[in-house]
Amino acid sequence: MRIGVPREIKNREGRVALTPIGVHELVSHGHEVLIERDAGADSHILDDDYAAAGAQILERAEDVWAAELVLKVKEPLPEEYDRMHEGQVLFTYLHLAANAELTRELVNRKVTAIAYETVQLPSGALPLLYPMSEVAGCLAPQVGAHSLLRANGGRGVLMGGVGGVASAKVVIIGAGVSGQNAANIAVGMGADVTLLDTDVEKLRTAFWRTQNRVTGLASSELTLQETVREADLVIGAVLLPGAAAPKLISNDLVAQMKPGSVLVDIAIDQGGCFQDSHVTTHDDPTYEVHNSLFYCVGNMPGAVPHTSTYALTNATLPYAVALADRGWAPALRDNPSLARGLSTHAGQLTNAAVGHAVGIDAVPVDAVLA
Repeated sequence: MRIGVPREIKNREGRVALTPIGVHELVSHGHEVLIERDAGADSHILDDDYAAAGAQILERAEDVWAAELVLKVKEPLPEEYDRMHEGQVLFTYLHLAANAELTRELVNRKVTAIAYETVQLPSGALPLLYPMSEVAGCLAPQVGAHSLLRANGGRGVLMGGVGGVASAKVVIIGAGVSGQNAANIAVGMGADVTLLDTDVEKLRTAFWRTQNRVTGLASSELTLQETVREADLVIGAVLLPGAAAPKLISNDLVAQMKPGSVLVDIAIDQGGCFQDSHVTTHDDPTYEVHNSLFYCVGNMPGAVPHTSTYALTNATLPYAVALADRGWAPALRDNPSLARGLSTHAGQLTNAAVGHAVGIDAVPVDAVLA
């Protein structure tokens, strides 16, 4: 099979969908790997490294997109829509619940699109979202601390405080992968951390993981309001797999927060969990809501592309090999976890949560595979 890896074009997106190790693995299975020139440059992976692993380096993105299987990191942008075509298999992050336009393009162009973020194990774990959730969680307190600097519009609070001065109050909403990683980093920075979730088992896990240095609270509307009002930094880390994120912090609640407080929305790829969230870029990451600062960058892990690229390939490569070796349909039939990633095929939407969010009727994956 011919496998294409285009260069990412989203703002400051330095990740690439495949490392030279991944190229070598696919080539050793008899496949042809096409890499767009400089696709790995921001991840400090040279074209020569790809070529040495057996890839062909192509100048034109259109030629890479002509492959039967296209591996990406982020969702196609409007300038890439014309490169999508019937029969093409696209394997990437899609986050379609927050992007009705792209959903319709994939359906109308009859692309077989498989979303990393909805591949789901029987345990409920999301193996291809996990590594980027780790990265985003680790980054959230860092970008929050940076935004809290007075020079950047924030409250002027040091995360760890100093002798005789209180540490920053950090509230994290959601105790999943990103939330727990955010809590771990924020504690390491010396902050006073509160972690909220409706799942008490996740809070127990966080309790042991952080050696009781995080206050874990069962989330309710009142608890959320009380803790957010007192926070210097709020990190939204909620996730409903494949679905639009719930809006948990209203505009009215933000108006009651401390002047200069910062809110970081990790859930922005799925529409965001703050009422006034909208996607920002690494070039212009924040904006003001009342007297608070929102950070809503849609590709946070792109800020550390070297780490993110290797973490992503570690997770996606076994699935990419299966798709290439067996073809998309047999691979999905053999692996129900991978089948849950199917989003569109032959003009049909196959994810009910996405369909609910964007107003398109969905068909069951099993009906497509049959």
